[in-house]
Formats: sequence, C-alpha cells, structure tokens
Amino acid sequence: MLNSSKKYNKNTSFISIAIILTGIAVLFFSCSNNKIEEIKELSTSNRQDGMTANNFELLYSDSGTVIFKLITPRLIRYDEVKEPFTEFPDGVIIEKYDKNMEITSKISSDYAQYFDRKKQWIAKNNVIVINQNNDSLKTEELIWEEKSKKIHSDKFVTIIRTEQIINGIGFESDQSLADWQIKEVTGDIYLNVKQ
Repeated sequence: MLNSSKKYNKNTSFISIAIILTGIAVLFFSCSNNKIEEIKELSTSNRQDGMTANNFELLYSDSGTVIFKLITPRLIRYDEVKEPFTEFPDGVIIEKYDKNMEITSKISSDYAQYFDRKKQWIAKNNVIVINQNNDSLKTEELIWEEKSKKIHSDKFVTIIRTEQIINGIGFESDQSLADWQIKEVTGDIYLNVKQ
C-alpha cells in the first residue's frame, strides 16, 4: 500500500508540474510581438531621468551670433525613452535675437517639452508670446515647429495689439509672430487710444 501511494504522489507531482509548465508556455507564446512591445514600453515608461539641471541658462549661437537664449528653473532630460525629449516642468523663457542682439520675439510658459527628433516645442499653461512690435499672444498651449519655423495652436487664443484685442480658437503664425492668422475669430475689440 505504501508503495502504490508513493507512485501516486510521484505521478500527481509530475502531472502538476507538467500542467504548470504547459500553462506558462501557453501564456508566453500567446503574447504577440505587439503585446511584448507594449509590455516593454510600460516597463520603460517610468521615464528614468538622464539629466536634471536647476537654474539652467543656455545661449545658442551660430557663427558667433547669438540666435536665442533659454532660461528655466529646472529641466529634465529623458534619453532612455522611445522618443527622447527634454521637459521643463517649472516653465521656460525663450528669447530670439536678431544680428544686433535685439530681441525679436519672446515666449514664456509654465510648462514645456522639447522633442529632439521632431524638432518640436510644446509650451503649455500660461503661454505668452511677444513679438518685435510688442504684440502679444496668450494661450494655454502652443506648438513651435522648428523645421518649418511655424507656431500654432488649436486652443483658445488672445492677441493683444496696441489698438486691438482679438480672441479666437486656433492659431497659425511664423515663429516671429509677424505673419499670423486666427482660425476662428470669436471676438474683436478696437481700443480708442488718445494721444
């Protein structure tokens, strides 16, 4: 009797192990490449910081001429992600200069991201752009495409000029805010300026 119960226990253990291994194999092979990629993406989405800098200031120049100046209280660089980017969680100020070191435009926001491959800036929360004529644009989100030298937004925007305030939804412009267009104007106020 004892002998047959040992055989029964060994067979039961062998069958249990075989069932567990089969189950693991089924689970493993049922993952498609897409699901495996999703799992990898989730595991790397923790965004491990590559570099962090506080009170950062950058002067970007070309052939000895300063093109723009970037100032931020804090930046975080993410290199180990599918699309590397730099985050400015506490805001950013970018000033663009002409050959004479005069500011031609200025942008500030409470939050921003820069995507290396796309050469794209996304500014969010309290975004303000001021051009050389002192016209200003206010919105909650603005995208700056470096390659095409264009800025745009699909959000509510306000443009404040010396004698006019224009509100609307959606916006496109060149990067110096000289040639702009609001997609859908919702309000236009002319100011009476006495001189």
